[in-house]
Amino acid sequence: MYKYLFVFILLCHTLFSQTKKNILLKNGIAHIGNGMVIENSYVSITDGKINLVTDARATRLDMHAFDTIINVEGKHIYPGLIAPNCVLGLQEAESIRATNDFAEIGEYNPHIRALTAYNTESKVLETAKTNGVLYTQSTPRYGVISGTSSVFATSGWNWEDAVIRIDDGIHLNFPEFISKQAHHSDDINNHYNSKINELHTFFENALAYSKRDIVDNENLRLEAMKGLFNGSKTLYIHADYVKDIIAAINFSNTFKIKKMVIVGGKDSYKITKMLKENHIAVMLNRLHDLPSLPESDVDLMYKIPYLLQKDSVLFCLQNQGDLEAMNARNISFLAGTAAAYGLTKEQALQSITLNSAKILGVDHLIGSIENGKLASIIVSDGDILDMKTNHVILAFMNGRLMNLENFQNTLYKKYSKKFDIK
Repeated sequence: MYKYLFVFILLCHTLFSQTKKNILLKNGIAHIGNGMVIENSYVSITDGKINLVTDARATRLDMHAFDTIINVEGKHIYPGLIAPNCVLGLQEAESIRATNDFAEIGEYNPHIRALTAYNTESKVLETAKTNGVLYTQSTPRYGVISGTSSVFATSGWNWEDAVIRIDDGIHLNFPEFISKQAHHSDDINNHYNSKINELHTFFENALAYSKRDIVDNENLRLEAMKGLFNGSKTLYIHADYVKDIIAAINFSNTFKIKKMVIVGGKDSYKITKMLKENHIAVMLNRLHDLPSLPESDVDLMYKIPYLLQKDSVLFCLQNQGDLEAMNARNISFLAGTAAAYGLTKEQALQSITLNSAKILGVDHLIGSIENGKLASIIVSDGDILDMKTNHVILAFMNGRLMNLENFQNTLYKKYSKKFDIK
């Protein structure tokens, strides 16, 4: 305990000094994020970026070149974790309406942006950061088109400071073939066809609008859709079941959408060939859930990452659903479950780091510990995928040491003293 306190005080003194910019983490077990592991590593940071990742046993360095040297022998070094498709920063307390800022009235809201709603003062963000989640894709919810997401760091003065990709994509909740609002086959078909036709009409108008060189009256909804047709935005289609996923892919192809991702994808393992042929990635929803069909294996959800990996489908893990903001900090344990059901530990790590970064279009900045990328790194006492050994002791974001304290830690320490808990 005192050893860590001394290291923390020393780091605070050195890392926040403007004249000291070169940091070396030495002798740690570096999990690069791309499948590689260096058992005894040097990882150096210069001006907020990674400039060296190498095997310490095969490299000789001039230690005088570094302002700060941290010996993390026996510790595990990881890239900062990423929580995609999440309301982190947009929701504080699920049961208190005034703290929920992730949805607007109306069915078609592509112009609603998570960007300016992101709250860097969120207490929930602090708890995610404490467990190694350094980035998130804050995403609007509800309606047919929920809005436009952006990718943020979980620390910053304000949203301008925290954002690393503005307006990365638009989120479409694709109509389900089996609707909960209809009880008879005719009602089901009529309801579904009505929704699909409505969606087609909206996209046809958006496509026509995007081709206009001069716009007399700007339409904010259609203006926001332009990025889907020129490739600057990704279309995230939320769909779980085979019929809906196939319909979503065909819909995307009809409008020649350049970048499309399936979000949810419970049945995605059944159509991996189609996903590969169309170069479609999957944001797989929470693994700690039951399968859709009663006849399925009870542990099917745990196996889906392996089934996608086996067929070379690019995927990442996310945690949409009840209490998703506060549970975002546990995304590493979802990856741990995937590792227990077929994936290697490094493949599981990729599903919450580099794969997520690739799907979000930020892999040139984050997602792995590689030269030239932002120095967003976490150090854990043990395996970060294992809730028994996971203990993040250090975190760097863009080369800056992060304070890993949060209000939960503070309360724990306070009441531990009150009742003398050992």
